[in-house]
Amino acid sequence: MSAVQLRHTLISLACVLLGVGVLMVYSASITARPSAADEIYLARHATFLGFAVACGIVAGLLPATFWRRAAPWLFAATALLLVLVLVPGVGHRVNGAQRWFRFGSVSLQPSEYAKLTIPLFVCWSLDRIRRRAAKQSLSAMQRGIWELRAVVPVAAVIGLVLVEPDLGTAAFLSGVATVTLFLMRWPAWCFLISGLATAPAVVGAALFRPYQLQRIAGFVAGWRDVNAASYQVQQSLTTLGAGGWNGVGLGHGWQKLSFLPEANTDFVFAVVGEELGLIGTLGLLGLWIAMYACGMRLFATVRTGELESVAGRAILIQLVTQAAVNMAVVTALAPPKGIAHPLISYGGSSLLASVIALGMIVSLSRPASETPAS
Repeated sequence: MSAVQLRHTLISLACVLLGVGVLMVYSASITARPSAADEIYLARHATFLGFAVACGIVAGLLPATFWRRAAPWLFAATALLLVLVLVPGVGHRVNGAQRWFRFGSVSLQPSEYAKLTIPLFVCWSLDRIRRRAAKQSLSAMQRGIWELRAVVPVAAVIGLVLVEPDLGTAAFLSGVATVTLFLMRWPAWCFLISGLATAPAVVGAALFRPYQLQRIAGFVAGWRDVNAASYQVQQSLTTLGAGGWNGVGLGHGWQKLSFLPEANTDFVFAVVGEELGLIGTLGLLGLWIAMYACGMRLFATVRTGELESVAGRAILIQLVTQAAVNMAVVTALAPPKGIAHPLISYGGSSLLASVIALGMIVSLSRPASETPAS
């Protein structure tokens, strides 16, 4: 397949996932006694989706060079938002966590956009350092020290997410940064030093917030006795098991009726399992695998700069990994963590960030010689 055909296939797969998301959000939002409130969820999701698609189209039409120039500014804007969200009276606090801006009925979570700006900034920073090092004929050790300094701003941004507190997202962002650094061929000794430097922060976060350890302990205990698992996990497994092979039918699930928590957001995959069965869950998994394979083949086919290629692959990996983590939590393969299913869960910051990510992948995979129209 040509690059254009691969790009069209990638967009088509994304459209299928978005269509499944609209169906499942509406189905998961239906209560025992359907009312006008159920229509509100669908209307809001459609509004979020329309805005997200418009932003994704704009991102996809931008030239790849735009992301190279805008990388430091987008990263700085994300850092500023993460600082502002921690300011009392500015950020919105829910259950002891201050992670959102609230504008009426609409909320914005800055950490979602860090998943896009961190890969861009890491690629831009290392590319800039290596160009300067080549001109000044620096040794590998000197260049490595420069590259270590370059990731300090990234560590600071992840630290801001940790302060919110949001250990799960901070760990995910650390993984995104690590994957990007690996793709940029960061020296192994730099990984070792950065790991030793960040280890105290990870241990401190676990010690000062015992509920994180309790969550992990509950997850481990759940593997020995399902009754010892958390309520969310128990209901999620019950919901998946109720679907069997073929499911009970779209819109006919019962677990979403006040039994399964966050049915239209974090645990929407469980609703897929109940209503569409094992066939539906495997089909959704297959769509994500196809998207990953198509995207990676696309970047292997086209000839772009190292920054564009690495940033595009890193953003694709984080998008697919986020879906994988969500499915792992729902199936009790990972500790409970409030992470939405990209393109499927009820709209908001995650939906907007996910569709923009797709636009960025399309843009970054397009060589300078290829016009957006093609």
